[in-house]
Amino acid sequence: MENEATIRLAFFLGLFLLFAVIEALVPRRSRAQPRRRRWVTNVAIVLLDALTLRLLAFALPLLAVGAALDAQAQGWGLFNAVALPTWLEVLATVLIFDLAIWTQHLVTHKVPVLWRFHRVHHADRDFDVSTAIRFHPVEIAFSMLLKIGLVYLIGPPALGILMFEIILNGTALFNHANIRLPPWLDAVLRQFLVTPDMHRVHHSDLRAEHDSNYGFALSVWDRMFGTYIAQPEGGHDGMTIGLQWQDDRPSRLGWSLSLPFRRK
Repeated sequence: MENEATIRLAFFLGLFLLFAVIEALVPRRSRAQPRRRRWVTNVAIVLLDALTLRLLAFALPLLAVGAALDAQAQGWGLFNAVALPTWLEVLATVLIFDLAIWTQHLVTHKVPVLWRFHRVHHADRDFDVSTAIRFHPVEIAFSMLLKIGLVYLIGPPALGILMFEIILNGTALFNHANIRLPPWLDAVLRQFLVTPDMHRVHHSDLRAEHDSNYGFALSVWDRMFGTYIAQPEGGHDGMTIGLQWQDDRPSRLGWSLSLPFRRK
């Protein structure tokens, strides 16, 4: 799809800057670590993620949007075997892939080898917009491979995949942002979207709490499958973010990248 990467990057940068400004003006919690050191590490990780996907693109003929175009050209996948209105295919694509990401997220918490890589995300001692981009490159590559497989299985329109990627990135930046929403607004939004207060529970150091609220975009899946927790046990100001055994090392790039290969 023409200019797909540019469109996604523009949305990502615009929303990242927007939420960074808002959380600086109306923060929800005080920081455990200085922003500058954490952000250097978290931004470096996302740059390595981008490089990983570039390398993956050399190994595979197509990534997600390209795979959708290829599936359509080949007539592969469910949507290419049935005649549905374009708007319905796009809507169904967003819902199916959001559920798939929810499922993948749950699995990364339950399968020990996957948790080793996913805990790089949870090791961040603070919770802000930069946490949304802190994922180990191996996890990013694994996620893309699953996504490509699902694309060929479902045969979604390329527009649906593009919209899903934009929505996923935007909502992830939003629900990781350290912003203070009025309680009434949070209550309204979390009926259908994952809010920062809802997702912050998932970043608790308590196992029962970080094994909940797996959603990135839609909040309905956690309610539907019984993994929803409304508020943290210690309250949002009193709760501890991160992993129980950690210290200041998650702000170091080398330590973060090597975490999956450590015992703890």
